[in-house]
Amino acid sequence: MKVLVISHMYPSNFNTMAGIFVKKQVEELTKLGCEVKVISPVPWSGFPLNIISSKWKKYSNIPYEDVIDGVKVYYPRYLEFPKGYAFEGSGKRMYNAIKKLVLQLNEKDKFDLIHCHVALPDGYCGMLLKEELKIPLVTTVHGQDFQYTINKSEKLKKAVFHALRASDKIITVSNKLRNIVKDQDFNSKIEVISNGISLEDCILNEKTNLDNVPFDIGILSASNLVKTKGIDLNIKAMKEVVKKHKKLKYYIIGSGPEKDNLMELTKKCGLQDNVVFKGRLEHKEVIKYMSKCQIFSLPSWQEGFGVAYVEAMLQGKPVIGVKGEGIEDVISHMKNGILVESKNLEDLIKNIEFLLENKEKANNIAKEGKKTVVNDFTWKNTAKKTIKLYNTMIN
Repeated sequence: MKVLVISHMYPSNFNTMAGIFVKKQVEELTKLGCEVKVISPVPWSGFPLNIISSKWKKYSNIPYEDVIDGVKVYYPRYLEFPKGYAFEGSGKRMYNAIKKLVLQLNEKDKFDLIHCHVALPDGYCGMLLKEELKIPLVTTVHGQDFQYTINKSEKLKKAVFHALRASDKIITVSNKLRNIVKDQDFNSKIEVISNGISLEDCILNEKTNLDNVPFDIGILSASNLVKTKGIDLNIKAMKEVVKKHKKLKYYIIGSGPEKDNLMELTKKCGLQDNVVFKGRLEHKEVIKYMSKCQIFSLPSWQEGFGVAYVEAMLQGKPVIGVKGEGIEDVISHMKNGILVESKNLEDLIKNIEFLLENKEKANNIAKEGKKTVVNDFTWKNTAKKTIKLYNTMIN
């Protein structure tokens, strides 16, 4: 089976972690016999954009093609604008930029189907390529399309829905995302196939050096530092929890626009000795920290799925997520994890204290969480479900 994957989020030398979940799925698909070529369009970054922004200047250093872990990846340039200006037309601009390359690749070795990750711009571009190549199209929604894009303007909503109506199948990575569009006419085409993890990337062995990892990690979170992740709730909860557990430490991994606000909140709460900001760490380092923490808490109230929760569960740690979010597909409250009410500080405090003060129950929850992940939430399982979907489309 020959598959064309289109994803502007695929990792590159600009950002090795961007869209890592797409890369991991592609790797498993190839292991299971799919022949995959990836096109990852990059915003054109000529003058004056390469002068105005260091971020846009870095785009120009991305090669036009590369081989990453055995998979051929193409990085054609397309016209995109800073701050999402005219984003409703981004799918058409992407199509115009990559059409020639796609036709050349298809001429050499015809594709059986197109798989796009996110509806806009990639899925919209895939919709136009589908018309050109006359092959099936599947579009995966990871969260951005339904949680942000369709709420920004009617033009963006129309573009997203147009791309999804033209898709033969739609994948959402959680039931939460599917339910957001439960009243739309394309909902019947949706199948839920979650993201997953690679066991080999997330399981530490006896040779792993943990000397540089602190021994006193009580609570841990790992995420981009944006408002929706609920890191401020963790800090506010710490203010109360340390009244009973004075030596408890909360380690925050990640960076983002909320960092300064969160550091200021830490000072206001008088928690400078209890809250540690680690900044962005490489994935292997994050896993090490997860392996040493007592509790992984991320009370994110806008989460399409949440791979970080699953990675922490695999380390045998009790995990706190939020009811009604994507992680609810993985966690059963008090069985293999904890689910708290969205933005409810008192509920968060109560459950953190419960885990700290009921070690045996916390350990049982953690064991069940690890079992759940190993049995159901690996990239291998995800790839098998995806190939099954591919076969229904082709046949």
